[in-house]
Amino acid sequence: MKLRLLLLLSVLAQLVGCAVNPATGRTDFVMMSEQQEIELGRNYAEEIAKQYPRYADEKLQAYVQGVGERVARNSHRSNLDYRFTVVDSPDINAFAIPGGHIYIHRGLMAYLGSEAELAAVLGHEVGHVTARHSVRQQSQSTAWNILGQAVAIGTGVGAAGDVTNVLGSAFVRGYGRDMELEADGFGAQYLARSGYDPQAMIEVVKVLKNQEDFARDEALAKGQEVPPAGYHGLFDTHPDNDTRLRQVVASASPLVNGQGEVGRQAYLKMIDGMPFGDSAEAGVRRGQRFYHVGLDFTLAFPQGWGLVNRPDAVIVHSPDEQAFLVMSMQGLKEQVDSQAFIRQSTGGRGLTGQESFKQDGLDVTTGVLPGNEARRVAVIVRDREAFIFIGAVKGRASLETADDRFMEVVRSFRPLRADERQLGQPWRLHLVRFEAGQSLETLSRQMGGEGDKLKRLRLLNGLYPTGRPQPGDWLKVVR
Repeated sequence: MKLRLLLLLSVLAQLVGCAVNPATGRTDFVMMSEQQEIELGRNYAEEIAKQYPRYADEKLQAYVQGVGERVARNSHRSNLDYRFTVVDSPDINAFAIPGGHIYIHRGLMAYLGSEAELAAVLGHEVGHVTARHSVRQQSQSTAWNILGQAVAIGTGVGAAGDVTNVLGSAFVRGYGRDMELEADGFGAQYLARSGYDPQAMIEVVKVLKNQEDFARDEALAKGQEVPPAGYHGLFDTHPDNDTRLRQVVASASPLVNGQGEVGRQAYLKMIDGMPFGDSAEAGVRRGQRFYHVGLDFTLAFPQGWGLVNRPDAVIVHSPDEQAFLVMSMQGLKEQVDSQAFIRQSTGGRGLTGQESFKQDGLDVTTGVLPGNEARRVAVIVRDREAFIFIGAVKGRASLETADDRFMEVVRSFRPLRADERQLGQPWRLHLVRFEAGQSLETLSRQMGGEGDKLKRLRLLNGLYPTGRPQPGDWLKVVR
């Protein structure tokens, strides 16, 4: 036993490495080379491509790549091959993975107001890459896991591994304030060296804090729980007047040659016409119905219930998130009916209370999969496609109380009618010039979308909660 412990600790000692951080100049604890980091990022990028669809506008993709490269050229690791990708998602988010792969969701781009603000977001993410935050995080986590195994073997107590894993994950959970502030500091420097106004970092914080306030106000008005903030890091947790943040931005300002580029009109022109909210490729929500033109179907979900639209599934959930119905799609190699599909999927056991019927010309089989956690299962077969519904509950909920709602959703599934295809098209951003004598209230009544349109109009244009534009200003509207 002691020999095994010594061998494992020997392995740990060999893995532990120190390297000078190219951005900070400090010696960091790392367990991979730069080439290993690049390879790791390449593998992650392949997985991300499967989960996060690329936004199908190559002109906008090239624009974002150009802005990102301009910032990255002035970073501490300009040697990396940076790839900047716009994700086709309405989420307010951006993130980086090792090796220089950086992603920004078009949902965040809709609320940014200038090229400098776009560069600020990308610069922040480049800062995470140059400071090797994810590499340092993973190295610490790996070391704790190895140490946990050593302690478990050496003491003969299996739970010891769990204890050290908990300690390790607590130590490296998230990037933390210091790493996020560090990324902002580097991002501000890269902005300035690239000729952008580093104050854009502060403007992005305002955009994101307004998002947080808006989401809180919307949730409270509906009697719902306040949702967690979307974008990670200092942007997510600190106010725009954060003293430390303003200090790092101020320290970068002298690096700017001249006044510092903002690029508002150039940016607005690039996002003019961009989908707002859901896209046709991913499916569109309209009230309590969901329309997918590409897959030719629509379904309804109960009043008060929510819908999460993921690339791999549509998830309908109760207001308290205790009941979930997940719909996914599977291609069929050969033509089978829904009953045969169920038999194959359950190893011939079938379902309790199984029934089959026709619904708008579609073949449907449904029933309950028994067990400690029983589930409602339904399969709808159309040609060589199977739409699979699985309903489950957790916590205090029971399948009996949620099952009628699950079946409402299943029975609402049908092909699109000709007059519904337009409903599957997204709302889009458009630019209008604010005229003298015009009011935001009047303009908001011409807006598409759902919810409080006046608040949304203000939010889109950096005017939330009570700001007013000047005559001649270009505003983003949804139509």
